[in-house]
Formats: sequence, C-alpha cells, structure tokens
Amino acid sequence: MTYTKKCRKSGNKYSVEARAVGRQVQLQVYATRIVLRQDGEIVGEHERCFGRGKTIFNPWHYVPVLKRKPGALRNGAPFRDWDLPPAMTQIWTHLRGTSDGDRQLADILFAAYQHDIDVVEAACEEALKSGLRKADAILNIVSRRTNPPPPKAIEPPAHLQLKMAPIADCARYDRLGGSHATA
Repeated sequence: MTYTKKCRKSGNKYSVEARAVGRQVQLQVYATRIVLRQDGEIVGEHERCFGRGKTIFNPWHYVPVLKRKPGALRNGAPFRDWDLPPAMTQIWTHLRGTSDGDRQLADILFAAYQHDIDVVEAACEEALKSGLRKADAILNIVSRRTNPPPPKAIEPPAHLQLKMAPIADCARYDRLGGSHATA
C-alpha cells in the first residue's frame, strides 16, 4: 500500500493523498520543500530530502485508506514510528492488544483526519480520565465537541399562547370504537 510519486532527479519517492493515486501530479521542487499538485490543488507537501532512493511518507495521506484496510496500521511503512500526541499514543498502545483494535484505531484516526487532531487528542484525554479506551466512547466525545448544541427553546409571543389548555376526552375515543367492539 504505497501512494507515492517519484522525483526523477533524486530518485526519492514522496507520498500523496489517497485521492491522487493513479492520476498525474505536478511536482514543484523548492530549495527546502516538495509540493505535489493535482488539478491545481495541493495533494502532498514534504520537506525536501537530499538523499537518493528514499521514500518519504506522510501517514495522514493514508488515513482514508485505513477505513477499508485497518490492518495496514500493523505493518504499513507510513505508520512505523508515527509520532502521535500522548493520549492518542496511549489509546493506540491499549488497542493493539484487542481483536478489533486496528479497526477502532482507524476510526479514531479518521475522526482526526476529518476534524482536527487537537479535538481528538482532547477527546482521548477525557476518555482516559474516565477509564474509557474504546473508539465508540472517544468518537462520542468528539461528536459532542464538534456538533453544535441544540438551539434553545423559544417562548411563543403572547398572542400565540394558548388561553385554554386542551382537555383530553378518552371517552369520545371509546364511543368511536364501541360500536365495532360489540359487533
């Protein structure tokens, strides 16, 4: 699973976002960085590597693929030595030992990809303080932090307020069904 584009001059490979795979990109080489564009949009940006024959990964380029292939977290080159924030690393360490840990971690990483890594890191910290280490709990916290609260109830204007509360008359309903019940 490598989504890289090769720089012909140095022989180095640089990763691009998963959506750019299989299509041509424009490579812009600067003194200190490499920018890869597709249809004018940046699909990869890396610090320039002056060695030869190296592969430079940005693990975030591969996160959307993890939704389909969560097992890549265990053996995928982009994820080796990935430096995640402390609470996320602690969750990752715990989930590695569970049967569906790869899938759960992929869900957490995808939330960080969609929202913001700081929001997910804070959610992981909150979950750890509560003794929770499952993706569902962390994603619930993320959802609460990213979704706006429900709107406050408004009071109707005085001219729209009820003057007499409706009275429930269940006997009326009984009379409707009474003729069919005896037949």
